Amino acid sequence: MNQEVHWIPGHGVIPHRYAVLSDYYKIILVTIMILVSLIEVIRLYLGYMGNLQEKVPELAGFWLLSLLLQLPIILFLLFNEGVKIQPLERAVHIVFALFLAFQVIAAFVTLKRMVNKLATHFRLGEFHRLEEHPVPGFFSLDKEERAVPMAGRGPGAGWRSHTGRLRS
Repeated sequence: MNQEVHWIPGHGVIPHRYAVLSDYYKIILVTIMILVSLIEVIRLYLGYMGNLQEKVPELAGFWLLSLLLQLPIILFLLFNEGVKIQPLERAVHIVFALFLAFQVIAAFVTLKRMVNKLATHFRLGEFHRLEEHPVPGFFSLDKEERAVPMAGRGPGAGWRSHTGRLRS
């Protein structure tokens, strides 16, 4: 919904100001409008997949596209006076920039929580896997495997006397 509200006024006023723009601003404006449309489709897909399916790479891609591509483009359209921005466009760009800033902050917080949750889930899974299938002699020592102090034993009490008793 956010992109449609931004797209219609943004593309609707291009014919009115296209004649007064310089050649390089004409090229920049058309390129920006195409890029914003393509980036928005990809960004929304990544945000949808990352949020609903809890996929960290997709949500990170959404956040990076928002922060590194969408936000600078919208700020360029908003603050560059060479583009000859119309009042309606300025209002729409301000609202879109505010929504985008909120999305960047919310995506960062969500991404941080999701990574912490998945890391905790992974660590707990590893812990439960060790409880279900313990490595022999790694975490628990049985009575036969307990460490025996060597002090106070006679000269025959050495490594072989302890290992011989364990093997039997």
